[in-house]
Amino acid sequence: MIQLGSADGSLIDELMELTAQSLSQLEIEEHFNVIKEIGRGKYGKVLLVTHRCRGTPMALKVMPKSSTKLQGFLREYCISLHLSSHPCIVGLFGIAFQSAEHYGFAQELVIGRDLFAVIQPKVGIPEASVKRCVVQVASALEFIHSHGLVHRDIKPENILLLDSNCCRVKLADFGLAQKRGTMIRYITGTLPYMSPELSSLALREGQQVEDMVTASPLSVEPSLDTWAFGVVIFCILTGYFPWECCLGTDEFYQEFADWCLIKEKEKEEGGEEEEGREELRDLEYEEEVPPLWKKFTPKAMEMFGKLLAPEAGKRSTVGEVRAYVDMDWLKKPQQQQAPEKDKVNPNTTATSNEARVIEDREKPNKN
Repeated sequence: MIQLGSADGSLIDELMELTAQSLSQLEIEEHFNVIKEIGRGKYGKVLLVTHRCRGTPMALKVMPKSSTKLQGFLREYCISLHLSSHPCIVGLFGIAFQSAEHYGFAQELVIGRDLFAVIQPKVGIPEASVKRCVVQVASALEFIHSHGLVHRDIKPENILLLDSNCCRVKLADFGLAQKRGTMIRYITGTLPYMSPELSSLALREGQQVEDMVTASPLSVEPSLDTWAFGVVIFCILTGYFPWECCLGTDEFYQEFADWCLIKEKEKEEGGEEEEGREELRDLEYEEEVPPLWKKFTPKAMEMFGKLLAPEAGKRSTVGEVRAYVDMDWLKKPQQQQAPEKDKVNPNTTATSNEARVIEDREKPNKN
């Protein structure tokens, strides 16, 4: 595998150019035995295949030329290849090709389910499993960021499990990955994992791309992954999303943003509190925390406040989670208050946040 040591991702362009010059022309059926389709999305599909000569089982990611730009394919393949040496990132075989109708590349076959599939609605997964998963994903993201790259699509569907207890997980799908510093002018649609600064670039209903020309572009930074990472932790601990989107129009997000602002002001005004005020601080915590977040311990909320700081510049790195792994994140059952739906949203319906996490598998458009 070609090793790229640049911390700014600048050599990815060079690798893309070299790959384009040597891209093999072949038909899938001539070189691979197709066993079955194991995945499908807007990008194309993933096939379980074996190599006709070697018999090696592989996952073949196949993208139609009709909806895939060559540069986009090359970027995903080269970034994936570059990062595949990490134990918590899906490996590649170094096989990239084009057929008459498709682009494709071969990657490691991960036998198991994705993290999304094991989330129990309104329950999540056991805290111990969450922590095992989180530590591994944090390691993968730190590796990605150290190479000047940003994943941009951190969500449970892209975290693959090699066992049911999250003892081994692998991060997948670099279709949206970009070099740090790449400028984004707009996106189409929002997901709960998208940060406030990214969500603000979404085209509104009836809005045209031309309307965004005067808007300030957003630089792709690791803080985008940090935000998505924080939302994923919430989802797998609870079994539901914390909000629909990170805009002021979303009541759930606004409640959390207001809480962050209160904590920020308290920190600026009071500094470090004395040990004798511990009990009072916990009482104040119960008063201030938004309803959807009351099942978390004060230390977990401290962690979320760092990962999900609304201002990107104040957001921590993903590695911050390690400082909290040995602490309880969820309160004991007897400490948790019964949920008061009317306090969460007086207009709660069957399509509220708590009902959405297991139903949503949409993938953001690649902009």
